[in-house]
Amino acid sequence: MKIALGQFAVAPEWRANLAQCVSLIERAVAEGAKLLVLPESLIAADMHDPGITVRTAQPLDGPFVSGLVNALVGTDLSVICCIATPAHPALTHNCQIVLNATGLVACYRKLHLYDAFSMKESNDYVPGTELPPIVQVGDIHVGLMTCYDVRFPEVARSLAVRGADLLSVPAAWVRGPGKEWHWEVMVTARALENTCYVAAVGECGPRNIGCSMLVDPLGVAVTRAGSSPDLLFATVDKERIRAARDALPVLVNRRFCDPELKR
Repeated sequence: MKIALGQFAVAPEWRANLAQCVSLIERAVAEGAKLLVLPESLIAADMHDPGITVRTAQPLDGPFVSGLVNALVGTDLSVICCIATPAHPALTHNCQIVLNATGLVACYRKLHLYDAFSMKESNDYVPGTELPPIVQVGDIHVGLMTCYDVRFPEVARSLAVRGADLLSVPAAWVRGPGKEWHWEVMVTARALENTCYVAAVGECGPRNIGCSMLVDPLGVAVTRAGSSPDLLFATVDKERIRAARDALPVLVNRRFCDPELKR
């Protein structure tokens, strides 16, 4: 299955970001992609405005999501991205959503909030309480993770043992000493230790690194972006997953696991 990874710098105004997403959707459709993965926090971003996330949050049936769905009508493309949705009484949920021409397919509320490296995501968000779902796109089973989740291997492992072929990781990975290396190590490790693909897509604004990549089940970066806006294309191949798991059967060889999940 051909997939697309679209990274861009999120603007402070949601209509500009919707237009950017629609443009990427049109380009992905023109190239025959069946899945487009976009970054985290797409509605609005401004590193100089700490209140923008809560102030601009929209419900799942709001104009931002509706605009994405309208752009998908008449196509066979699915889109994965993250938006902030209102949470009561005053904060938001960081929701990774899966959309296609029929509307909302799935929603995952980010489990692990980025309260690290002098950042405090819990000032804006309420954490989720449930493991992320797996959705089917074509013949590929896609597990959902969001940004900081990639530092918690148990999330990726839970998805792999439940049958995920591909992990989607929309992100807004903050710059800092060694942070590009952290990103590459974590994304590669999650692919290699679970013998699955990882599509990690980063926002590339003034605060964040970009560096989107698709890593294959043996830890090889099939395609990668730099720090500028980009749209990458690559293929997710179930035969490559099978071959990797035959050669490196780590999911079968696990010793410390729930017997009900071992296979």
